[in-house]
Amino acid sequence: MRPVPTLSRRRALQGLALAVPGFSWACATSSARRTTGARPTVAIDPVPFTRVTLNDGFWAPRLELNRTVTIPHGFAKCEQEGRLRNFERAARVLSGVRDGGYEGQMPFDDTDVYKLLEGASYSLQRHPDAQLGGYLDAVIAKIAAAQEPDGYLTTYKTIDPTKSPARWVKPGPRWTQELYGSHELYNSGHLFEAAWAHHRATGQTSLLDVARRNADLLCRTFGPDKLRTPPGHQIVETGLVKLAAVTGERRYERLARFFLDQRGDGGGHRLAGPMNQDHLPVTRQREAVGHAVRAMYMYCGMADIAALDGDAGYREAGLALWDDVFERKVYLTGAVGARRDGEAFGAAFELPNRTGYGETCASIGSVYWNQRLFLQTGDARYVDMLERTLYNGVIAGVSLSGDQFFYTNPLEADGRFAFNRGARTRAPWFDCSCCPTNLARFIPAIPDYIYATQGDVLYVNLFAASRATIALGGGSVALAQSTLYPWDGAIAIAVTPDRPRPFELRVRIPGWARGRPLPSELYRYAGDEAESVSLSVNGQPVRGELAGGYASLSRTWSAGDVVSLNLPMPPRRVTADRRVVDDRGKVALARGPLVYCAEAADHRDASVLDLAVPDGGRLTVGSRPDGDNILGGACVLGAAAVDRAGRPRQLTAIPYYAWSNRGPGEMAVWFPRG
Repeated sequence: MRPVPTLSRRRALQGLALAVPGFSWACATSSARRTTGARPTVAIDPVPFTRVTLNDGFWAPRLELNRTVTIPHGFAKCEQEGRLRNFERAARVLSGVRDGGYEGQMPFDDTDVYKLLEGASYSLQRHPDAQLGGYLDAVIAKIAAAQEPDGYLTTYKTIDPTKSPARWVKPGPRWTQELYGSHELYNSGHLFEAAWAHHRATGQTSLLDVARRNADLLCRTFGPDKLRTPPGHQIVETGLVKLAAVTGERRYERLARFFLDQRGDGGGHRLAGPMNQDHLPVTRQREAVGHAVRAMYMYCGMADIAALDGDAGYREAGLALWDDVFERKVYLTGAVGARRDGEAFGAAFELPNRTGYGETCASIGSVYWNQRLFLQTGDARYVDMLERTLYNGVIAGVSLSGDQFFYTNPLEADGRFAFNRGARTRAPWFDCSCCPTNLARFIPAIPDYIYATQGDVLYVNLFAASRATIALGGGSVALAQSTLYPWDGAIAIAVTPDRPRPFELRVRIPGWARGRPLPSELYRYAGDEAESVSLSVNGQPVRGELAGGYASLSRTWSAGDVVSLNLPMPPRRVTADRRVVDDRGKVALARGPLVYCAEAADHRDASVLDLAVPDGGRLTVGSRPDGDNILGGACVLGAAAVDRAGRPRQLTAIPYYAWSNRGPGEMAVWFPRG
């Protein structure tokens, strides 16, 4: 097992101050660390997205679309469907006026507002907007007015605790009725995450003050000699750690660990079972079970505690769970959670295509988790998995127009089954709108995953045309990437240090360019090997030492130095482990980090579910033959195919993330090999 570098808790706090939603293992408070006999483990700091400017044709338009369409769309829906009125109504109840009940069908509708606040705050950091800032101030004022005097904040309980918005949540006073279903602590967690983001973006404490009052209440309510029930839906743990970092209150961090330590401990509460990851102590869990989103968030919390306390038990359990997920239970797109029943993980190699769930929120949680593990270990396989999920499982969740969404992400559709929470295609909103609002908070911080530093080492993790100014070893280095990635694998990185100085540049060589679609044996490329990767500095070929998935370039760098990386991107066939029954005898198509699919809109004369792609046929790369620009200039793949009657056909494959932007219809990622 790779040893983990250690740093002081103060150093860890500094790392958190720079980190963004993907978060850092550098998460701690400035006071003395917990006395566990181990030092906190913090290896690498992400370069925050505020230091990175995208100017590419892939991600920059998506961030702008999120700012101008997705976030306003989300707030408009929250106004239309009562999410904001619930805060207003709760405030009136506190003043002695009852004028209606809770609007909505979920006990966690409050979090939609919090997540939009978080995403809008991140957008404000890069795009100051007085009108948006004023709107956020008004929303925060409504939230503050709905908070009970002791700090409690869950609107449906305040409005009328004798009624429940969902039949699966029992009504009753706060905390007392099956906490794993009430989502009171889940609401708190997203409040904390939003408050941290808003404070970082604006310097204001209006929402942070609300969060602190709520966190103080949790500290008074839960603990070894108090209520010992853990949350049902995890995220309060990571939110508490962020609050600890920004406030210096270590009791918030201790409460985060307390909640995790209670899982699987039947001495203080009735165990909620595997669906809630409450069947075994977290340090003994080795198999990913239950609700996939809850699991992802819990694994992030475990990673934070492992970093804070240098806790080997937490770390070993987290790495074992990662092995289980990404060696046995992940789709080629990076999506996790195979079962619609319970939005849950299935058994090992249970990965059905048409009925697969692959919730968008679970993919976002997977990115958060993989980023944490990279920052702890410096191992590129976690970034490989992060990239695969980001380009496929995550952004498939939002339409190219920015206002239509997938809750679920199957790898096959027949055009008739309403797989998307009652819809056959993308939908503008859901009764449970966790995914649209999660995307709104996630997308603005995507640049956070591009670069990282560790002492005099600078990591290049993702590839996108961009500029960044990075603090490194007492100085600064400006990087400028030029590339058309993910459509082209040619990447040029101009390196401009503040003065000629030695340091190490580690450039990730993606697993997909080294013959591995994912960092496990679950999927493999079929057919001929791809061309080899080439790397040069100032036009001179170099052989950077490949370690942990990175080419290491150590030299004295000067202004004008340029690193050129060429990642060949031939279209490739992918096969799955034979234990994945749904994919046995089938092939998928991929190019670079992207997974491809065929959908009905491009196959008017044949059903895509009836097409086979024989081995050995030529795969081509091109643009849409009809000039249709609806897919935003995406490269498409072509393949010789045959239908069920043996007639030759031509298959056109588009990036998986772009499917269902032209209405409902058939779609397939996996094809019989013919």
